[in-house]
Amino acid sequence: MPKKKIIVPPSLVRTWMLSSTASFGSAVRAKGILLEIRAGLPIAVRKSLDVDGMTLILGMADDCEDEFASTSSAVIKALEGIENLPVIPREIQDILGISVGERHRWLKDGRLQSAGTRTVRLSGRARQITFHVFDPRVVEDLLDRGIVDEWREEDIATRAENRRQAAYRAKLTRSLRKAAKAPKTPGTATDEAATELHGWDEFDVDGLLR
Repeated sequence: MPKKKIIVPPSLVRTWMLSSTASFGSAVRAKGILLEIRAGLPIAVRKSLDVDGMTLILGMADDCEDEFASTSSAVIKALEGIENLPVIPREIQDILGISVGERHRWLKDGRLQSAGTRTVRLSGRARQITFHVFDPRVVEDLLDRGIVDEWREEDIATRAENRRQAAYRAKLTRSLRKAAKAPKTPGTATDEAATELHGWDEFDVDGLLR
């Protein structure tokens, strides 16, 4: 039977509570802030910093006092102005409770305003990806106004109108095809002599057709 791994809790611990202005109460956003701060730390100590809910937790063994002190200082500095950290796609989806499709649609039609783009390299890969980021204050405004419900109602109305127009065009197309296939009666045959307009030559000479 394999031995159970014993986890020794760190002796040196420090925590920082993320404000609602920074996290929007989103666990996805809190995770994003964690990763952003970790990226600025030395690789050897990055995993010493973690997040639990809306709280960042730094934990190290008691023989790492120097690393603990320097890392704490780095975290404090990184948290300055963290509420202005741009919001990335998966974060805005969680904060506003929207789908990937809604984000793409509203970004394309201008209702969701982009604050620019960001390019990152995928972990362990050479490939890079570029995506839109969003101003946290704009996101906060959208959240406060509850605008998402209004946008969804607009989308429903737009889809209904598109279906109505598509049905009308389909009906018109069927009517034209039916008329084209209908057999012609003798009364509809073109008779140039019968249909010639009197005075047509004079009308053309006057230059009114040019």
